[in-house]
Amino acid sequence: MHYGSLLAKARQAHVRIAIIGLGDYGRSLAFQARRAPGLEVVAVCDRDPQRARAALIAAGLPADRAAICDGLPAATAALQRGDVVVTDDGDLVARLPLDVVVEATGHPEAAARHADLALREGRHVVMVSKEADSVVGPLFAARARAAGLVYTPVDGDQPSLLIQLALWARTCGLTILSAAKSSEYDFVFDPATDIVTCLNRSASAPGFGALWAFGDRDPAGVVAARAEALQALPQRTVADLTEMGIVANALGLGVDRADFHAPIARTAEIPDLLVPGGLLSAPGSVDVVNLLRRPDEFSLAGGVFVTVACEDRHTWEVLREKGHLVSRDGTAATIVNPVHLLGVQSATTILLAALERRTSGTDTTAPLVDLVARARVPLKAGTLLEAQGHHHEIPGTDGELRPARAVTGSAPVPFYMLSGHRLRADVAAGDLVTLDKVEAPAESMLWRLRAEMDASLPAR
Repeated sequence: MHYGSLLAKARQAHVRIAIIGLGDYGRSLAFQARRAPGLEVVAVCDRDPQRARAALIAAGLPADRAAICDGLPAATAALQRGDVVVTDDGDLVARLPLDVVVEATGHPEAAARHADLALREGRHVVMVSKEADSVVGPLFAARARAAGLVYTPVDGDQPSLLIQLALWARTCGLTILSAAKSSEYDFVFDPATDIVTCLNRSASAPGFGALWAFGDRDPAGVVAARAEALQALPQRTVADLTEMGIVANALGLGVDRADFHAPIARTAEIPDLLVPGGLLSAPGSVDVVNLLRRPDEFSLAGGVFVTVACEDRHTWEVLREKGHLVSRDGTAATIVNPVHLLGVQSATTILLAALERRTSGTDTTAPLVDLVARARVPLKAGTLLEAQGHHHEIPGTDGELRPARAVTGSAPVPFYMLSGHRLRADVAAGDLVTLDKVEAPAESMLWRLRAEMDASLPAR
């Protein structure tokens, strides 16, 4: 991306945006957008309007210009006064005179409804809510393209950043062996105590120092031993699977293992692992790495990376000497973008959409994979399936990426379509949660949109 041209356009522009959802992402964008050239936040929406208003004030908006509004007439009057609209009505936002709607609720049903309405009202949509994107993103992309609009993932979140890195690599003529991200929180090893900590959870691992380096051992065997030693720490999350499913669909990449290899690995080890002959059976796959480091070592901070084939050994040996990550046998190299800055870096996506009609992702409109749920324990009929917590897990289930198929008959139900709905029949431990086992809702925008998208999918 050539930022000079985009910056010049931004300095002459006036792009009006609305942010729906003022959690960590939305709040960071509300702050940064007031400092980015060409952007004007004209409306914010949150279930708690006072929280949204506080975020605007923290970003530097005078308190008397943050107007809590109920209904379109009040919101229109506020905009005419030069105030910023604050509301808890996401449907209202899309009907305001603006250019871009940023959907950041993280709620699959609400996000689907907001994006659907925004596109119908002629607004570009920046989709932060990967939960909805993983279910119906390709449909929204197709609709947007047909209407001359943009539907896009967002810089600041890993899917967009990894998609762009992979496209850059392809443009350079590099052969991508894998595309991956580091999990959100590192596995930090304290050699003095043999304790490994991930966020607020710790595991005692006596003798873990012996697994710190591969040495002359098989890398896959060392990684398996690390996983066993740290089984008390979660090594896979639905959030990671969701994001990498979006990347797989955008880039046409495969999934080597339905729940990912997700190795616990040091940065320098990645080019030995995420390659055929390492952990992968074939090139061109997506995966996730649980980054292992000491407290004094640099973190990739949830960054993204591609591992590429070293087809000219001389060049890559020169690059190895400069500090680039090249595998021990010299056949692969990992190229890292250690950036994951939430709304701090999202102006680029918004400006690209509004000023150049371009996406930060791709124009993919045909899904390849779906995130689905497999029962980890027996689930009884009547169980309410509800996505919970920071990583939006459904208790008693694990996520997997499987080939996309129409949701009919006994097909698996995409993970976030399940949230908020009950089982109509028992699901045995180890089984996928399929449509015939779920009480379909009488009315759901997400389910209706998926049915529309399914018209182009095989009913295997």
